[in-house]
Amino acid sequence: MTIISTTKELAKFCESLLSAEFITVDTEFHRETTYWPLLCLTQVAGPNKAVCIDTLADEMDLTPLYDIFSNTNIVKVFHAARQDIEIFFHKTNLIPTPLFDSQVAGMVCGFGDSVGYETLVTRLTDNKIDKSQRFTDWSQRPLSDQQISYALADVTHLRDIYRELKKQLDETQRLSWLKEEMEIITNPKTYTLTPDDAWKRIKSRDKRPRVLSVLKELAAWRERTAQSQNIPRRRIIKDEALVELAILKPETIAEIGRTRLSKHLSRSKFAPELIAAVNIGIQTPDSECPRSPKNAQKPGGLSSTIELLKVLLKARCEDHNVAVKLVATTDDLEKIAVDNYADVPALKGWRRQIFGEDALKLKKGELALSINPTGNSVRTQNI
Repeated sequence: MTIISTTKELAKFCESLLSAEFITVDTEFHRETTYWPLLCLTQVAGPNKAVCIDTLADEMDLTPLYDIFSNTNIVKVFHAARQDIEIFFHKTNLIPTPLFDSQVAGMVCGFGDSVGYETLVTRLTDNKIDKSQRFTDWSQRPLSDQQISYALADVTHLRDIYRELKKQLDETQRLSWLKEEMEIITNPKTYTLTPDDAWKRIKSRDKRPRVLSVLKELAAWRERTAQSQNIPRRRIIKDEALVELAILKPETIAEIGRTRLSKHLSRSKFAPELIAAVNIGIQTPDSECPRSPKNAQKPGGLSSTIELLKVLLKARCEDHNVAVKLVATTDDLEKIAVDNYADVPALKGWRRQIFGEDALKLKKGELALSINPTGNSVRTQNI
């Protein structure tokens, strides 16, 4: 049996997993027409067996699977886990633990920034991914044999990837590096969607506090509406239109009708709610209006410092065979350039050991960078 379509079958399969050291998990979902992802299929593989769980089957109860997710004796292996976990967290407030994300593990093992599943399959298993069903509609039933085979391959290859990455992590003693990243992925705050923070994801060139205040209220209204009606944000109103309304601050429906991008909304059922949100943003006290950091010109020499830190970061990551993105971001480097005590991951734990300490030495003039005689790498020297 490769596809499970009843709760009884699922319970029996999950019972067979109770002695497993690990399971691999993947999902197929749609979110093009909904706010919340529609879970269409869940693939699970134990050490010896893999199945597809038809999550759209009539009266399917996933409780046996959730019990496995909560079993702390079994490692749950995903690739690029956040989207998958978001689905389960929304449905049950549950985050599978303990968790192993093969994408993050691949970055720790030096396979590059945000390494793709196909890359890991090719490099670690000598197999190739079947791409034929990549854009299939997983909500349609019945599923074809080709769809099922494609879906199962995602978790069967993942078993081999997990074993190889686990071996490399053990050999390099980097399991603790991975653990730090898993703590972020398994933190409920990572998946908690706060409408009042929605404005931060919207790009606006106008950073005036009053504009941002109105934008905050409009974005929060859109987020709540999208969640309650389970429709995509942009189906309600696009980002560009939100920014336009935040700048123009219409106080009547007629004024909405005179805008360029938002005029059609003057005839929609949302028009009164938009005006109410705009008015809240207008009436917010100045002291409570959100502020956005201005892109102020960096102090003299700081840009050069940041560029040198980037060179050092790349060199150190090459030396230790770890992805650059995992050690420090450009934002981290900018903060380090300004403050030796910046509260950034790059100055803590294992990141400080392989990069942070040298970054501070470079700033203080205690470390020099040079190109080795072959011209193909950067080397450092204490001064």
